[in-house]
Amino acid sequence: MLSPKKSLNILRKTNALIEGHFVLSSGLHSPRYIQCAKLLSHPHQAEKICKSLAGKINKNFKKIELILAPAIGGIVIGYELGRILKKETIFCERVKGKFMLRRGFNIKKGMRVLVVEDVITTGKSCLECVRLIKKFKAKLLGFASLIDRSSKKTLRLKKKIISQLKISVPTYKKNKLPKDLLSIPVTKPGSRFI
Repeated sequence: MLSPKKSLNILRKTNALIEGHFVLSSGLHSPRYIQCAKLLSHPHQAEKICKSLAGKINKNFKKIELILAPAIGGIVIGYELGRILKKETIFCERVKGKFMLRRGFNIKKGMRVLVVEDVITTGKSCLECVRLIKKFKAKLLGFASLIDRSSKKTLRLKKKIISQLKISVPTYKKNKLPKDLLSIPVTKPGSRFI
């Protein structure tokens, strides 16, 4: 398995983890920003991290029948983990603001489902996936992500998260910024601002 240090080096090398002053999609400010799409634009690097995560998934989840990934961030990771683990993989996408299954995807009753994400912060997208799993009367096994940047304060998930990396990303309200962030120009990198 890939060590946390080597995984972190890959994230930095691919610019998936950058330092500066960022306004996150939540509106909070942070000195670090994670953009897994940058990692995924280097498939040979992403494969190393996904293989390592697949090993952890195999140790923690038994009899996975389906991998469900939320669009858009989880699609490629879900696909790659499904390929490595030899499991069917589908994704849900937003229709009028709510996650739904489209494109002929289905979750069979009683199916054992693992939810896969790129980054978990609050778990909001994962919870929306859980609603779909319950709607189809399937069984949630748990959650897996490349990066877990949640904290006890922010996380809304009850089940365990298996991740390749646990990264602390401090966040601040605009009116409570530390002095070192005040001196750095602000960047708004998130896709929700587009």
